[in-house]
Amino acid sequence: MSAATVELTVGEVARRSGVAVSALHFYEREGLIASRRTSGNQRRFRRDVLRRIAFIRIAQRVGVPLAQVREALDQLPDARTPTRADWERLSESWRAELDERIRRLQQLRDDFADCIGCGCLSIDRCQMVNPGDELGAGGPGPRRLG
Repeated sequence: MSAATVELTVGEVARRSGVAVSALHFYEREGLIASRRTSGNQRRFRRDVLRRIAFIRIAQRVGVPLAQVREALDQLPDARTPTRADWERLSESWRAELDERIRRLQQLRDDFADCIGCGCLSIDRCQMVNPGDELGAGGPGPRRLG
């Protein structure tokens, strides 16, 4: 099998992965994916970059910052494509952070009605900005301007 049959152009990768060409260029600049350049200076990607891009997109979808995704991919030997076992290990390491994010979002959702109801006119009741009226201990007047 020749290099031409196992490599994809940036357009082919974009079409097959559902990621914009500009995003692929960004991923490459950030060290998340790699390509080689032809003699005409065109990018060529190995086919396994599609799995790597899927890994990146899934991690992003659940809120994992790209810096953490890059750190995870950097741990793989020879910059290989993540396997199912890699994903299981990495997703487990991100689990506590995701659980905490879910907890904070649920708290925000549960307290959201009070927030809209007060419109920050009743700051003493705001569970997000002023839990337990901590700011009220400082006396009357604004405490959080600027």
